[in-house]
Amino acid sequence: MSYLHFDKTLMTNLEESLPREILRTNRSGAYQCTTIVGCNTRKYHGLLVIPVPNLDDENHVLLSSLDETVIQHGAEFNLGIHKYSGDNFSPNGHKYIREFDCEHVPATTYRVGGVILRKEKIFVHYENRILIRYTLLEAHSATKLRLRPFLAFRSVREYTHENAEARREYQEVDNGIKTCMYSGYPELYMQLNKTNTFEFQPDWYRGIEYPKEQERGYDFNEDLYVPGFFEVDIKKGESIVFSASTSEISPRKLKQLFEKEAADRTPRDSFYHCLKNSAHQFHNKQEEEHYILAGYPWFKCRARDMFIALPGLTLAVDEIDEFEDAMSTAEKAIRCFINDEVNPYRIYEMDDPDVLLWAVWALQQYAKETSREQCRAKYGQLLEDIINYFLKRKHNNLFLHDNGLLYANGTEKPITWMNSVVNGRPVIPRTGYIVEINSLWYNALRFVAELKREAGDMVFADALDTQAEKTGKSFVEVFRNEYGYLMDYVDGYMMDWSVRPNMIFTVAFDYSPLDKVQKKQVLDIVTKELLTPKGLRTLSPKSGGYNPNYVGPQIDRDYAYHQGTAWPWLMGFYMEAYLRIYKMSGISFVERQLIGFEDEMTHHCIGSLPELFDGNPPFKGRGAVSFAMNVAEILRILKLLSKYNL
Repeated sequence: MSYLHFDKTLMTNLEESLPREILRTNRSGAYQCTTIVGCNTRKYHGLLVIPVPNLDDENHVLLSSLDETVIQHGAEFNLGIHKYSGDNFSPNGHKYIREFDCEHVPATTYRVGGVILRKEKIFVHYENRILIRYTLLEAHSATKLRLRPFLAFRSVREYTHENAEARREYQEVDNGIKTCMYSGYPELYMQLNKTNTFEFQPDWYRGIEYPKEQERGYDFNEDLYVPGFFEVDIKKGESIVFSASTSEISPRKLKQLFEKEAADRTPRDSFYHCLKNSAHQFHNKQEEEHYILAGYPWFKCRARDMFIALPGLTLAVDEIDEFEDAMSTAEKAIRCFINDEVNPYRIYEMDDPDVLLWAVWALQQYAKETSREQCRAKYGQLLEDIINYFLKRKHNNLFLHDNGLLYANGTEKPITWMNSVVNGRPVIPRTGYIVEINSLWYNALRFVAELKREAGDMVFADALDTQAEKTGKSFVEVFRNEYGYLMDYVDGYMMDWSVRPNMIFTVAFDYSPLDKVQKKQVLDIVTKELLTPKGLRTLSPKSGGYNPNYVGPQIDRDYAYHQGTAWPWLMGFYMEAYLRIYKMSGISFVERQLIGFEDEMTHHCIGSLPELFDGNPPFKGRGAVSFAMNVAEILRILKLLSKYNL
């Protein structure tokens, strides 16, 4: 039995199969995503979803789905499935599924009477092309395969409906057709590796529903255009490959391309390999630039997420060159920002006050994984420039006060990772001295001071250490309270006494202004009030405003987003902090905590981790189906554990 295998009992039970999703990307921004039974339940789902830069910076669904029909003796058995109003599913192709396996490539096996058909999907790396291979494993008489494409040609943020503007024209190409519904979009090429017939039967399939959007309080139905269908003979033991792409291909190459791409895949045969494969999916290489997407299916490249996730997505899987490649793009964006130049790079939210400090933290992880000498040689000037940027008070919303702490105004707009907004105002207006920003600041000062001292620059190193002494002393005075935990933020006489997870960074970082007793007190409070099997809660149940369930329409979810929900990426820093305090004796505890995440490999987005979880049992996964920081931090802890276990 493979690591990611689902049998007929689960697949034919839509209550069990519809919540499970499958995601594959091409590492250049395009993806295919649907449920494991092939029924789209989100407007973001589709077989070929690609960026169309000349239209906007969103992804666009070209090919929504492809319905297969097996034909024998004139009898038709449709293997597709769509949801319509009134909880009606049609056709009911899921009832023919015998098993689904996605350890190597996603593979669905159907049984229709004496016919056994296997369908395998693969998304070609760095190309907008999905390949679907159909293999007839068993058949006792002549068999035909009919393929009916459902087209959308729309942004993932919108819906398409029957309209007179949609073009119905198509042109024949080698073993297929090309078509384009609207101007501005690329042509969609649909081809098979075997001679076939295309029957032009244009029609709209109306009222297809997406229950996940309905759950989230959005519009949830659309119409999809079907230009007709392909029909091809298939013999027992034969494989036929279907290709959908924005470029034409020689049909003779399709089988070889499928096999080549399949051979390049690392099997998802363990927890680690699932996460490693998932890590690769966040890479987005565009010409000379390399971005890290914050998550799928709707996130772009966000600066903070990129720097937090980068070490786990690259260094933790021994891909140092990928770290350097992504950091090359990031460094150019950083320099545009600190020099107040126009930024042509698609890294968003660079102006948030903690972002550059997270960049320093990411480079610190690089130094630990390679060497301090290598980090200094490659990034020493960048680190010095970032520190000087703060010391010279150049950031327009991060002010270095005389007490050594950094102050930021977060009353009008959210400025940290706790960034939910309702009616244009932050749900959590974290403002003033913010605990993790100043933890990052202290850590950055000490780290860069040591690098400079090792390079022989004693003057600058001493200046940074003097600054760090002042910062550390003020940090303890301002943030630590009589109960042994840290205030979340302090602004004059306004102090946030809520028990939140942001204090854990002060224990996890290499350099901390807290002594060992103080660190343990913080860890104990976090363990007692915030720890769940799926991550740290964003707010203690004992604190006012606790709201652990991320459900309902947008406004309800925004209020709950950081008011008690649990986030896996925070667990990475928690487990690092735990190992700092308990060292070897903490290994078994950390290993037990990881079990809760391995359980998720067969739920939600198969082989990945969702954005967040409800803060109360049964800790249901919510939000984006695959989230970079979560995958990255669990990988980073697995790497850290491996070093302890040497």
